[in-house]
Amino acid sequence: MTISFLTLLASLAVLLGAARLLTQSSERIGLAVGLSSFMVGVIIVGVGTSLPELVTGLFSVHQGVSEIVSGNVLGANASNLLLILGVSAVFSVLRPVYLGEAYIAIDLHFLVGAAFVLGVVMFDGLVGRVEGLCLLAVYGVYVAYLLKEGSSKVTGQARAPLVWHDLLIVGLSAVGVYFGADWTVSSLQGLAAGLGVPNAVVAVTLLALGTTLPELVVSLTAARQGKASMAVGNILGSCVFNALVVVGAGAVYGTVKAPPELTGFALPFVVGASLLFYLLVQDRRISSWEGMLFLVMYGLFVLEVSGLA
Repeated sequence: MTISFLTLLASLAVLLGAARLLTQSSERIGLAVGLSSFMVGVIIVGVGTSLPELVTGLFSVHQGVSEIVSGNVLGANASNLLLILGVSAVFSVLRPVYLGEAYIAIDLHFLVGAAFVLGVVMFDGLVGRVEGLCLLAVYGVYVAYLLKEGSSKVTGQARAPLVWHDLLIVGLSAVGVYFGADWTVSSLQGLAAGLGVPNAVVAVTLLALGTTLPELVVSLTAARQGKASMAVGNILGSCVFNALVVVGAGAVYGTVKAPPELTGFALPFVVGASLLFYLLVQDRRISSWEGMLFLVMYGLFVLEVSGLA
């Protein structure tokens, strides 16, 4: 079991490191070929933030353990909404954290919509190919809406020079993402077997926390610099991507299972947490008290899904 745990940590390190390199190089290439900064942020950075969950999910479906997809998505969204945004609100030097940008308002609406659609398709314990296509279609509407809203605010900008070694980094980091995801899924199955718990429980706790740790560090750093509001949009966008694309792509590739240990508590909890977050930030700000509420809720979530409560 110790070996499986250490292998999981090493696999996550490879996966997250490769995904970060891939995103950074792709961002520079996008700017070099003439994409606007806004489009790069929406398409490349948005996908790159959740790339570990996406690739791990596809490998899970391929290896016949698709419950890892649903567990990872629910756990990652709970971590994003409650842990990361809670920490950002509590430790921000500017309190409360204000959400004034227009695109955050778009993210808030689609956050609730994505959570509702995810709850509907996952409620019966299976997400099929047609449901997966519907999830991907909703994400397509989301991206089109963002691009439409952002295009009116984009001014002319000079192209960045294309650095050819970025293409090499993209290729090498893609290989790292591939093997990192493969090792992550394999080691998670070994750890679950050693602990005697379902794969979904390990995915919704350890794997989800591991894949969101980089965002936690970045958000905490931004909060200490008084820039917490900048991280909120990325976190909300990541939740939408997880719910719609990670599950949707996995379902199109093969059926995604949502076992009773997820549909009985984790699924309604995440849907409810998304709605609660939406209602609490109607004044476009997150107070430190609300941040503490989010942290307590995340602690309760971990205790319940792990069977410790």
